[in-house]
Amino acid sequence: MTAPLDGVVVADFSRVLAGPLATMTLADLGARVIKIERPGTGDDTRAWGPPYAASGMTTYFESANRGKESIELDLTDAGDRGRAHEIIAHSDVVIENFRPGQFARLGFDWPAMSERHPRLIYASVSGFGLAAGAELPGYDFVAQAVGGLMHITGDRDGEAMKAGVALVDVLTGKDAVIGILAALRRRELTGRGSRVDVNLLSSLQAALVNQVSAQLGAGVEPRRLGNRHPSIAPYEVLECADGPLAVACGNDAQFAKMTTVLGVPALAGDTRFARNSDRVAHREELATALEGALAADVAQAWAERLNAVGVAAGVVNTIGDGLALAERLGLEPVNETTGDDGRISRQVRPPIAWSPAIPVSATAPPRLGEHTDDVLRWLAADGG
Repeated sequence: MTAPLDGVVVADFSRVLAGPLATMTLADLGARVIKIERPGTGDDTRAWGPPYAASGMTTYFESANRGKESIELDLTDAGDRGRAHEIIAHSDVVIENFRPGQFARLGFDWPAMSERHPRLIYASVSGFGLAAGAELPGYDFVAQAVGGLMHITGDRDGEAMKAGVALVDVLTGKDAVIGILAALRRRELTGRGSRVDVNLLSSLQAALVNQVSAQLGAGVEPRRLGNRHPSIAPYEVLECADGPLAVACGNDAQFAKMTTVLGVPALAGDTRFARNSDRVAHREELATALEGALAADVAQAWAERLNAVGVAAGVVNTIGDGLALAERLGLEPVNETTGDDGRISRQVRPPIAWSPAIPVSATAPPRLGEHTDDVLRWLAADGG
């Protein structure tokens, strides 16, 4: 089956995570992605180690750059800027995440690009948008802080905490892909390209879903609850004989099944716990009662019994344990890519499955400038 983006060329001027994750996703979907990097240093994440992969590259860089070609260009040099313009002239999509206005000052502004290349999709990723936030430096950690995610993450009486991964960058990268795909579709209908702008703060706030809705719709300011849910109980981590168990009871029927499995069916009829709203109001008493029953066995045993009756539950795994679980479930979580020099990079598999299957990018993350000569030959052969 032909990959959905077969024939699409992407000029990738982005670095770090949100932009590179977006372009890697486009590469997974079949696009040719040419990554333009600073001579000598390249993408910042090439230096973000340890840990290092067997290739010698940082695992951080490898996580967002498979399936790409790397070319070194100094955009402060007139000759290299000319080569960058040639690449853009042969591209369907340009993506950049310079500080707002900086890419334009280098000669790559949207109005000029749109006039010269009316079918071009021009995607920009910023921290805080193109208006009053344009001068603010944008890093995931700070976006989590000022956007409210840290305020609702962590123990109730503890320190505000960031998520364990650069979640806002990941969300913004996915939003960039959505915008680019929509722009490609719009181009099919109208024949014209468009500008796509995404920023960390807006992507975070859109991803706060029910939490931001509580603030906007009811004037309720969400707060930290540890692993508990503001509107559902039990929906938390409970202690068993050997450690924690994550339990998610989405409705009253599931709660009744849970109490039967735990051997405490009377709890389902207790006026403090009969309905979800009652359980939310009495969550401390509920947790004490449930943990008293869960202490009779280990977490994995309880997880198996609860899942068997349709109650979602699972032990708190490490990342390695999670990959092993995905393997047992037949999800084939690991994708191995190979470089031109034979090096192998183990990557997590793209999360979208297709039927019939489409080919997944088979090339390892590139070494800095690995494809400079190839890209320049391509431009020359194509009249660039």
